[in-house]
Amino acid sequence: MTYTQPTSIEFGAVHELDTRSANKVALGALVGSVLEYYDFFLFSAAAALVFNVQYFTSGNPTVAALASFATFGVGVAARPIGGIVFGAMGDRIGRRKTLMITIIGIGIITALIGILPTYAAIGIAAPILLVLLRIVQGLFVGGEWSGALTLVVENAPLHLRARYAVIPLIGSPVGTILSSGGFFLVTIMISQQNFESWGWRIPFLLSLPLLLVAVYIRRKLEESPVFRQLEEAGELSANPVSTAFKNSWRQILIGMAASLLGMGGFYLVTTFCVWYGVNVLGYDRTLMLLGTIVAAVVEIFVILLSGRLGARYGSSRVILWGGIASAVVALPAFLLLTSGIPVLVVLSMTLAVATLSFPYAGTGAVLTGLFPAQTRFTGVAVANNSAAMVAGFVPLLVTGLVAAAQDHWWPAALVLALISLITASAGAIAPKFSVDLPGFKH
Repeated sequence: MTYTQPTSIEFGAVHELDTRSANKVALGALVGSVLEYYDFFLFSAAAALVFNVQYFTSGNPTVAALASFATFGVGVAARPIGGIVFGAMGDRIGRRKTLMITIIGIGIITALIGILPTYAAIGIAAPILLVLLRIVQGLFVGGEWSGALTLVVENAPLHLRARYAVIPLIGSPVGTILSSGGFFLVTIMISQQNFESWGWRIPFLLSLPLLLVAVYIRRKLEESPVFRQLEEAGELSANPVSTAFKNSWRQILIGMAASLLGMGGFYLVTTFCVWYGVNVLGYDRTLMLLGTIVAAVVEIFVILLSGRLGARYGSSRVILWGGIASAVVALPAFLLLTSGIPVLVVLSMTLAVATLSFPYAGTGAVLTGLFPAQTRFTGVAVANNSAAMVAGFVPLLVTGLVAAAQDHWWPAALVLALISLITASAGAIAPKFSVDLPGFKH
């Protein structure tokens, strides 16, 4: 077994870091991460609520939903390619420059989706353009999360890396709150007909002012001190992609497994369950959006708690036990979802998201700890985005399995439990393949 050791440059770069500079970088990464997840989850919510009506015509609502979820899936399928492109860019020209490119690209594509004509207006060109925009959005997203995470970790003091590593991850629930909250407000302020006709576009167009805020904050950030010293010493990797695949392929597989639940489980709860609740169980869409919002609020506190637990006990243990807990609650969560009682429906989504958020929060420290500084951006990007590619098709897979089971929910619970156990196993073996950084618990 080959272990990858960090360079002395990284030890020297992080030795002098203080919490003030780390906080500044963390804020910049968080703002960009919020925009990333806001834009990405807008598409997730729209895929469940409106795209199946406006862009995919079918007399069978399940078939229309499958087409809509497939469009959602192609975006995450593009993420590994974006991870390779922007990961290599981040390891060669710098983390900060790469993050400016990705965040601008994400914001512009989301605004374009907001003005895209529907099937009724331009016919088959509408879903084709929607798929193309989703693919390009996925390419930019492929470099954003991993870059923000790398920049934060490399600016954090060693003994606080586990705590700082969760900060970009808070962008997920905050982005969910903003995107689902935007749809929620629009649905209660206008009629369903107006929502499906034009109201759904409003949250997409609001990505532009959010983009301006993110760019303003990020342009003030400095480059990672680890990258600067690698550059000054001439130790940058000439080909980080091939180096990562050659020397760290085991770590990539472990990182994929560790990341799977945080995305696949989340998509299942916030995308499939919204569709299932509205179209199969007959719940009001505002109830399902409310469940998503409440779950996201709770997730913020779970992520912060997980950062403290990771710093004290090790982030890999948080992934291990969080994955086991998620598998245990999969069945009860779906029983609550199908109860028909609004409070229990919201509780079901909150319970499922809260438990899977523990291992999700642990992935930041574990993934960055799996790769040396020279290929860290690339390694994290490939591992995380490859998992995202698989996770993006979870709503499609579960919808098909549930349809085959005469709309019964048990296949969805089974898939959630299986994903949870895969991630838990990654938490168990990750420490054996991690870079050995002193004072940093994986």
